Amino acid sequence: MSAPYPETALAPEATSPLILALPKGRILGECGPFLARAGLVPAADYTDEDSRRLRFPTNDPMLDVVRVRPFDVATFVAYGAAQIGICGADVLMEFDYPEIYAPLDLGIGACRVSVAAPAHEEMDDPSRWSTVRVATKYPNTARRHYAARGIHADVVHLNGAMELAPGLGLSRLIVDLVQTGSTLKANGLRETEVIAQVTSRLIVNRTALKTRPEEIGAWIARFRAAIAA
Repeated sequence: MSAPYPETALAPEATSPLILALPKGRILGECGPFLARAGLVPAADYTDEDSRRLRFPTNDPMLDVVRVRPFDVATFVAYGAAQIGICGADVLMEFDYPEIYAPLDLGIGACRVSVAAPAHEEMDDPSRWSTVRVATKYPNTARRHYAARGIHADVVHLNGAMELAPGLGLSRLIVDLVQTGSTLKANGLRETEVIAQVTSRLIVNRTALKTRPEEIGAWIARFRAAIAA
């Protein structure tokens, strides 16, 4: 379900720096070499998880970087707090903001959104299910996935520790982001289905693209060249 248009979002003055929202955690490390290929060098402490500041200057005085939680990158861009961002396709699937344009697949942060179940349980035929309880931080994605099969997903919305849910009787299945599958295995789960393959995308606020087309267009071109490099 698309979010309502954020009426409070305001286009920044053209003389102010553009803001690039980057996700904390694993993908932030993968962003470094990619940003370097695009000729963008943020302040040295932008990858330091102990750094108290969240906004960082770069070698370009007209672009600053902010570091936020991965699920918040799309919200910052959709509401105009940042004009550009790097965001996993899983987040775009979940929120489906109409205010976001995603022109480039950056090819970094590869993983997948998957269904997992207890490894020791024999699963019956899902085509016979009418409902299933699922623990996930992707409630919209999970509901759409099962609704397409005529199954009602009774979603338990968690923000972490999904792997505990089946063993503690909170849910039958989980829908979560999987990279290697080692966390699932360590918690007695097995991957049963891949909902979507995920990589990180360059995302842009549509209003900002209209009001500052030359600046944002130039960054899109630089990121496209970095992909080719």
